Amino acid sequence: MVQIGNLLPTAALVAALVFSISSCSESDQASNSADETTSNAHAHPNLQGIWDFRTLTPLERPLELGDKAVFSPEEAEAFRQKAVVSNDSDSAAKKDAPAEFDVELSYNSFWMDFGTVMNEDRRTSLIVDPANGRLPELTPAAKAAMKKSALRIPPVRSIFSYGAAAYRAEGPEVLGLSERCLVGFNAGPPLTPSGYNNNLRIIQTPDHVVIFTEMVHSARIIPIDGRPHLPESMSEWSGDSRGHWDGDTLVIETTNFTDKTPTFQLPLSLDGLGDSGAVGVASNMHLTERLTLAGDSRLIYEYTLNDPSTFTQAFTVVIPLRATDAQIFEYACHEGNHAVTGMLGGARQMEKEEASTTL
Repeated sequence: MVQIGNLLPTAALVAALVFSISSCSESDQASNSADETTSNAHAHPNLQGIWDFRTLTPLERPLELGDKAVFSPEEAEAFRQKAVVSNDSDSAAKKDAPAEFDVELSYNSFWMDFGTVMNEDRRTSLIVDPANGRLPELTPAAKAAMKKSALRIPPVRSIFSYGAAAYRAEGPEVLGLSERCLVGFNAGPPLTPSGYNNNLRIIQTPDHVVIFTEMVHSARIIPIDGRPHLPESMSEWSGDSRGHWDGDTLVIETTNFTDKTPTFQLPLSLDGLGDSGAVGVASNMHLTERLTLAGDSRLIYEYTLNDPSTFTQAFTVVIPLRATDAQIFEYACHEGNHAVTGMLGGARQMEKEEASTTL
């Protein structure tokens, strides 16, 4: 069983989940109908709408599957059922856990939204290259930096604070980026299906495309008019994106990421927290994303991440997005996240109590 102390940071991760009444109008909730998604007046496919990228298909192919790239229908269903049970924090298998487990694990399954289906292609991983469906090896420098990051020395590039040896933050600057509401743990770029808020809206004009993610209410405004990237000296939290059309595919090249964020967040596994976490420095990364319509209700999102300082080779991920008529909720992280004050205050209180017992 995972040590309860290691689960304390989940409170910080999920405390940022703050729902407020959506101000979206009825027109914002419109689904992607056939006449909306086939083409527009500018002779390019119309990508506009709200898209759902949650899936139970894992980022990496499970090691026990070896070189199996595609599940059989029976294998896919068995894997799906196992994943649904694993994601259910209210399942009977977890009822025998101590009360502290339920309290410190924070939200129950009502608040989570991993989804209940796998991708229709039945692939065993979202990673399509390398062929083994696994992330490439980390470079020696990246492995060494990952150990150093555990010391929580600013700038802290970790997305959240899983695995911290002693989770008593001295101040907000040593908390994870998503806990400080600076970036989302699934919003990217690149997108990463996760526990909730796996939704985005695309808005399209002749000169720009906006990718607006529900997580952290982040709007990435992408010029597609041929203008050059920003100077190398100018960096941004989500990088500097420039788009162009390659036939019917929108290609987005992103550079100029700030050095305050990681290149990638390795998949989280509560059975091996030491093998997960943020790696690399994003300023070394070049990201290429491709968006291609696949019918009226599917949008294929593909990205290739290249950072030779972090990974020994580039890797490519494909995530099918589903059109939805659901609404985007406001993610009022900064306005409503009182957890940081609570975590810091709780840490100071624990220090006072421990000090009093040694007198």
